[in-house]
Parts: sequence; C-alpha cells; structure tokens
Amino acid sequence: MRFIPLWINKMNEKEDTHEQMEQIYSKIHPTNIPWNIAAPPELLVKAVETGKIKSCQAVDLGCGMGNYSVWLAQQGFEVTGFDFSEHAIKQANELAESKGTYCRFIAANLLGDLKPYHDNFDFAFEWEVLHHIFPENRSCYMQNVSNILRLGAIYLSVCFSEKDSDFGGKGKYRKTPLGTTLYFSSEKELRELFDSHFKIMDLTSLEICGKYGPHMANVAWLENK
Repeated sequence: MRFIPLWINKMNEKEDTHEQMEQIYSKIHPTNIPWNIAAPPELLVKAVETGKIKSCQAVDLGCGMGNYSVWLAQQGFEVTGFDFSEHAIKQANELAESKGTYCRFIAANLLGDLKPYHDNFDFAFEWEVLHHIFPENRSCYMQNVSNILRLGAIYLSVCFSEKDSDFGGKGKYRKTPLGTTLYFSSEKELRELFDSHFKIMDLTSLEICGKYGPHMANVAWLENK
C-alpha cells in the first residue's frame, strides 16, 4: 500500500501533511516506508504484458519514489511522475538514474494548476492515491486528470474499498498508523464520480497485494471522453 496523503481539505492540514511527508521521505529508510514497494503491481504488469496498455506517453499520479514509473519506462513508456513531496521526487530521480533509465519527475499538487500538461498523456494511473482525496475535492481532481489526458486515453484508478475490513477498522474515514486519514469508497460513488469525465470500461472490487498483506480495492479502467 502507498499511503501518500497528497491533499486534504483545509489549508493548515495540507501544510502539516506536506511537512509530515517530507519528514518521512527524508528521515525514514525506503524499506521501512509502508507504501514504498519496489516491484510493480501484478495488475499493471499483466496489463502491459497482454497489450492492454501499450507503450505511450504515461503519467504516474502520486508517483512516490518512482518505482512504478521506472518500471514502465523500462518497458518502453515515456513516463512523467507527479508527487506532492519534493523529497520523494528527488529520490525518484535518483532511482531512475541508478537504473539507467529516464523519467520526468515533477513536484506538483494534483489539485492545482496543471495547464502546462494538458492533452499530454495517453495513459494515466494512480496506485492507491484517490483514497487520500476527500469527496469535496474529487470533482476538481477528476477534471485535472481528464484535462492532462488526450481524448480516448486510458486511466487506471485503484483505491481502497469500503468493503475492506482489515485496515483501519470501519467507516468511510479511517486513520492510518501514520496518523493520516483515508477515505474508503464504494463502487457506486466511484461510478458517479468517474461518469462525468470518463467512459467506465470496468469497475470492480478486487483483493490487492500490499506490502504487509492483501486488502480490498476498487479497480477502475476508464477512457477519457
């Protein structure tokens, strides 16, 4: 699991979260960061291996330390990674360099102004990032994702499902061991959210492997319209 609290609804909370994440990325060894997983998710690997997603201009939303971005680049994709944390972006660049590959990593707030990147990408994916964005901010986020994608581009979204009973107890809002708050979504509300900007090709709940065990996630394959 990648707990990347990129956005929350109050400015002072946002600033506190940014500082917290900078402390995590600068003070904690990467192997001890729960969401930092070197191997790409099986779901993404299968999508590339079967040709469901072909090499193209891709964007990793909430890229963290760049593991999945670098893997995609190694498969022939031209990859841009966005993350809120400057320290994460620095480490992502170091990872790409150490692997002898190139990705463009950018420190950015994905609820902010992304006009320079409009109509840039053919494939976007966010691996367990949407649950950090609360409902009141999700419409803005969907608009931004749609804007940076070309018409007909594919968007893969994976976020925690409210069906998950093993992480953080029950309810829509749950605290993590790091003290951050996540929002656990239903398929119904995600359908309503995605429908405004995307054609829903598939939306289901699946068991996903995390660093410390499996959990239930909503997996959506979408087409920009």
